[in-house]
Amino acid sequence: MTVTPLTGLTSAEAASRLARDGANLLPQKPPVPLWRRIAMQLRDPLIVVLLVAAVLTVTTGDWADAAVIMLVIVVNTTVGVVQEIRADRAITALAQLAGPEARVVRDGHQQQIPSSDVVVGDLLILAEGDIVPADAEVGESAALLVDESALTGESVPVDKPVGKPVASGTVVVRGRGRAVVTATGAASASGRIATLMVKGAGLTPLQRRLAGVGRLLAGVAVLLSAVVLALGLVRGQPVELMVITAISLVVAAVPESLPAVVTLSLALGARRMAARSALVRKLPAVETLGSVTALATDKTGTLTEGRMVARHVWTPTAQAAISGTGYAPDGEITGDAGAFEKLLTAAVLCNDARLSPPQDDGGDWTALGDPTEAALLAAAAKAGLDRKQVQHRLPRLAEMPFDSDRKRMSTLHQLPGGGARLICKGAPEALLHHPVLVDGPGLLARAAAQAERFAKDGYRVLAVASADLGAAPATIEESGLSLLGLIAILDPPRPAAATAVADCKRAGIRPILITGDHPGTARAIATELGIIAAGDRVVDCREPAALDHVQAGVYARATPEQKLDIIQSLQAQGGVLAMTGDGVNDGPALRRADIGVAMGRRGTEVARQAADLVLADDNLDTVVAAVEEGRRVYANIRRFLVYGLSGGAAEIAVMLLGPFAGLALPLLPAQILWINLLTHGLPGVALGGEPTVPGAMADPPRPPSQSILGAGLWQRVIRIAVVLTAVTLGVAVWAAATGRPWQSMAFFALGATQLGVALGSRTRPGTLANPMLLLAVAGAFVLQLAALYVPPLRQLLSTQPLTAGDLLIVTALSVLGYAAARLDRILHPSHRPQGPSETLR
Repeated sequence: MTVTPLTGLTSAEAASRLARDGANLLPQKPPVPLWRRIAMQLRDPLIVVLLVAAVLTVTTGDWADAAVIMLVIVVNTTVGVVQEIRADRAITALAQLAGPEARVVRDGHQQQIPSSDVVVGDLLILAEGDIVPADAEVGESAALLVDESALTGESVPVDKPVGKPVASGTVVVRGRGRAVVTATGAASASGRIATLMVKGAGLTPLQRRLAGVGRLLAGVAVLLSAVVLALGLVRGQPVELMVITAISLVVAAVPESLPAVVTLSLALGARRMAARSALVRKLPAVETLGSVTALATDKTGTLTEGRMVARHVWTPTAQAAISGTGYAPDGEITGDAGAFEKLLTAAVLCNDARLSPPQDDGGDWTALGDPTEAALLAAAAKAGLDRKQVQHRLPRLAEMPFDSDRKRMSTLHQLPGGGARLICKGAPEALLHHPVLVDGPGLLARAAAQAERFAKDGYRVLAVASADLGAAPATIEESGLSLLGLIAILDPPRPAAATAVADCKRAGIRPILITGDHPGTARAIATELGIIAAGDRVVDCREPAALDHVQAGVYARATPEQKLDIIQSLQAQGGVLAMTGDGVNDGPALRRADIGVAMGRRGTEVARQAADLVLADDNLDTVVAAVEEGRRVYANIRRFLVYGLSGGAAEIAVMLLGPFAGLALPLLPAQILWINLLTHGLPGVALGGEPTVPGAMADPPRPPSQSILGAGLWQRVIRIAVVLTAVTLGVAVWAAATGRPWQSMAFFALGATQLGVALGSRTRPGTLANPMLLLAVAGAFVLQLAALYVPPLRQLLSTQPLTAGDLLIVTALSVLGYAAARLDRILHPSHRPQGPSETLR
């Protein structure tokens, strides 16, 4: 059926095409079934290790300990699944579909329909403020201007005359028109970009590191437990007892609380981020940000406000800067504002935009119409000019709208004393020549040179001219005007962006700007924010071999496909890359990056669905806070590993060395499991709530290839384990030599000393920070006492009560665990050149 801009489709034809092509929706991932979410959680290497530990405890017949381990698995899996489901629901609630409704002509009449029902061939009615619901070709245009920044990254709206295409998801900022739909859904520009967002599931940096730890622990634990088994059999111990003992040691060596610690740390991080207006879609994203070595960011709406602001005015006799941000009339013009009154008055008159004050306290001024024209109104307001008064004093008689061929707009106004004033504004190259202007060649040359300087600094430059006529002409002739001046306009950086960039650099994170905007504009913003120095290279992605410059700080004119290539090139260097963005064109890069961060307020649905983290307040410094939170999470995991592994290593060492000190079987299997349950239980999990180490953001990112046991951690584990082993064996040997219940004293000493290490592992000792750790240690200590004095537990663990004197001696010696943990930080600080010192200072 042939469709003309006059008739549109019939309802029957539209229904037929909707059934044939499907709804006008972007490709959506099918919902993840619950069983698959659970399977993904259970497939985690940490959970696999934990399941093995559960099987081993069942083998020992210790059903109580097996039940505790299974409880940890269930809780860990439940928390992970619930967090993912909640995040998905929150993202759905946050999502604002591009063009929820559309106006079309069907059966010869205008109709309002859901955008999902738009089909190829529909005749769209477009007006100021509308979101284009599908790709279309303009059939009628009246000064139609479209903001395509979400799709292309260009900060300047684009004129759309008849015959030009408009893309789905873009916004009409001025004028009106009609357009025939050419593509919907997956076939549209937004849909084609969405198909690029295919990313295979991979392990996060944390998961890769912990998987390596799991394999190492399993191998070492099995090997050493086999040695203990062999030594016991050689000494004539019962086979069944030694097998159970060896299995118990394997269980003790595997810190089964590690998944719970990881989950708690990530959940606390996600909660803190939510309080900072950041929605974590998946828990590992918090830690991944802590591993980031480079932060690639879009420009428009991310580093910048997404609102045009006039920064400079120039006339043939004066020049001034304009302060202030956004569309609010707050700010001033340096120098004599009266020198620019005629220029700014003309800018107000030759203008179709409107500004609206905030609707509530703390809100922002908003603009309706061309953002560039709105910037002119804001500049005039800073000079004390009121739009309504100016337009009332000089009412408009006629106009010639802006179009892409003329690159200018003209309006005719009635003068108070009679006659008319013709005003023209537009691109300098469209005005600064004869016969449009009658000024001399010297002035035109000066103005052109100044416009070129503004353009090189990244500004969009408008020239404004006028002429007073004796009478209003029948038609507007754009000639014979005199130059009033130039206005330089820029989408300014967000106030917090420079601080965020500086914080990234201080933390050793390399900031990179990737934008579809003009190289000059990109350079200006990047230089002002400190991303690059004044003379650094800006890569224009239209140049051949542009993507070979992997060390560049700015990439301009980048297409969505090129953004993907840049991300892959940066990842090939071995770093961990975060990517921020808000547009449809950012979606594939957000998906490809190690972690994608989308803007929630201004961002598009494509960007939000592609991201791992959504910033509800669009504030870039929240990313920096997330990096700090990620480092806190990683530090607490390492803190727990020191605590848990040193205790497990000490238990194995006691069992290995005890027989050589005359202790046939230093600890029974049940005693080993009891100590493991108390120390790796609540105290271990509570370590995941430790606050951030002061100065964590002053350290460089940890190398991506670095093991979680690197930067001196495994040496620290050994040093603390030596102290724990020495205290335990020393107490046992002395007690055996003096006729005391040596096995019960060794049992109590090993558990209590490990609890001392937990207290010594605190970030801020001597304070009430993380009170849950203090309560957990106190509770575990009470249970350790109960194992000596409560008859049912004594029978279960084969312990004997200690005298008050013996108990006091062992308790006093357990303080050596605290001293060992604290002194090790002083004597052996973290290896800062190899990674951040968040480890365990």
